[in-house]
Amino acid sequence: MKPFLAACAAATLAVAAAAPAGAAIVDDPIALSADGASLALTPLGTYETGVFDESAAEIVAFHAKSAQLYSVDANAGAVNVLDASDPTAPTLLGTLEVAGIVDASGTSIPDGSEANSVAVRDDGLVVVAVEAATKTDPGWLAFFDLDGEALGAVQVGAQPDMVTVTPDGRMAVSANEGEPNETYEIDPEGTVSIVSLPRKVAPPAQSAVRTADFHAYEGDALPEGVRVFGPTADDGEAYPVSRNLEPEYVAVDARSRTAYVTLQEANAIAVVDLRSATVADLWSMGTKDLSIEGNGIDPSDKDDAIAIQTVPLRSFYMPDSIASYTSRGITYLVTANEGDARDDWNEGTDEYEESTRIEDLAEDGLLCDGLLTDEQLEREVLGRLDVTTASGYSEELGCYDELYAFGGRSFSIWTTDGDLVFDSGDDFEQLTAEALPDYFNSTNDETEFDSRSDAKGPEPEGVTVGELRGRTYAFVGLERVGGVMVYDITSPVSPEFVTYVNNRDFEADPESPEAGDLGPEGLAFIAAKDSPTTEAMLAVGNEVSGTTTLFSVETLKDKASKQGKKGKRRR
Repeated sequence: MKPFLAACAAATLAVAAAAPAGAAIVDDPIALSADGASLALTPLGTYETGVFDESAAEIVAFHAKSAQLYSVDANAGAVNVLDASDPTAPTLLGTLEVAGIVDASGTSIPDGSEANSVAVRDDGLVVVAVEAATKTDPGWLAFFDLDGEALGAVQVGAQPDMVTVTPDGRMAVSANEGEPNETYEIDPEGTVSIVSLPRKVAPPAQSAVRTADFHAYEGDALPEGVRVFGPTADDGEAYPVSRNLEPEYVAVDARSRTAYVTLQEANAIAVVDLRSATVADLWSMGTKDLSIEGNGIDPSDKDDAIAIQTVPLRSFYMPDSIASYTSRGITYLVTANEGDARDDWNEGTDEYEESTRIEDLAEDGLLCDGLLTDEQLEREVLGRLDVTTASGYSEELGCYDELYAFGGRSFSIWTTDGDLVFDSGDDFEQLTAEALPDYFNSTNDETEFDSRSDAKGPEPEGVTVGELRGRTYAFVGLERVGGVMVYDITSPVSPEFVTYVNNRDFEADPESPEAGDLGPEGLAFIAAKDSPTTEAMLAVGNEVSGTTTLFSVETLKDKASKQGKKGKRRR
């Protein structure tokens, strides 16, 4: 019997009985591979929550010894625990509920608190990042064992958005985003928490929590290019820089000494020394020149066409997820360049809007003369494209003399000092245009041709890295159109596209199981040595469809060998 079942079989059976009967792997997943592709990605099985467009499947983590797959259900404020011993039919064992857990100071996590992320150590210590019911309040890291028993919690910064365990298992690191409330009356500092973990499966004491903050970067100490802006950037309150830098995602180097943290809206990376719990460096990611051949975008959702083209703008990379890997002894960073506007989370309010359309700036007389031609301002060309109002404005001229779009629509590889080694340019739009021309740049909750071209395109969000047969691969999830891009990144300076697979049926009702996976959010690579099948797998949490799907990851040499053996048996 599985560990979780052994501890709470009755409760698990009750939950499992109420669960949906399993979502379908679509009959004909969309796939496009390079000539001579070395790897195949094939959907195996999926678990469906039955909850549509409510973030019921987000971040995923896998525990090898128990074959338990953890999937964050933000809608329920909990983590679903799945039995993945048969990856063709993952089943629900139970859920990890965070409300009611008493932390190290004696405070109970209140109802309405939300699970944002999950990580699991090799010995079965499960760590869940918990956002407080009032998101500007301090959050928690909650701890569980493999049986699903809550062990305790420690308090961390406001809105812990992501948590990871260091490779040596000694620390948990959380990115505490610290977004303001909708009216900007409260804006907590963004921080990174470093929690020393017990050697046994047990909760740490509150004294084990250390906090890396951004106080050293206030005022003139802020590096050039790091974006600090918005209503609280100059409001006279303490630590305006620290309150505007919002940690999003964490990657840790192989030696467990350094964490690299994305600050998405700031378009920057924070380098955190884990031993001293300090931000040792902070660097801007710069901008991507969209006027260079190979860096084009499709900028309009109103031209009824696939029109990937160079444009006279730049864009901010603004990655969400980040991963690290080592090549020839050197650590590199891999980012999924999603893009994000500071007002994305408070839609429907009038407090602050960073994003606007180029045509609206032109209508308001805010574009400097000669910046764009009348033809370029047409809605079918650049007029509909979303750009930021927080960058590019010339106080001297009283207008915008530069325009910046959101996100790179790409993935990038960086040195740990901030040098760009590689960017995939316009690959993602070019490849999806080839793979699914009738559904190019569709969104994730309905099928609409070209609907996302004006707003970040395919929107790469999640990234993970894995190794097979001595080669290193990056797996990048496309949040809007769906699917996973796979690149061989063994050589950081010359990655190669391998394959694209999308377990989605665009003809099906998006709210039905037949639609497959919508809105990939979190990805986890499962090495062959850790897999119940002894073959590498990829787990993907899909926030719109509420599905958690497992894919086989096979080198084509292995796949051909197995097919040959099957043929011999049939004869």
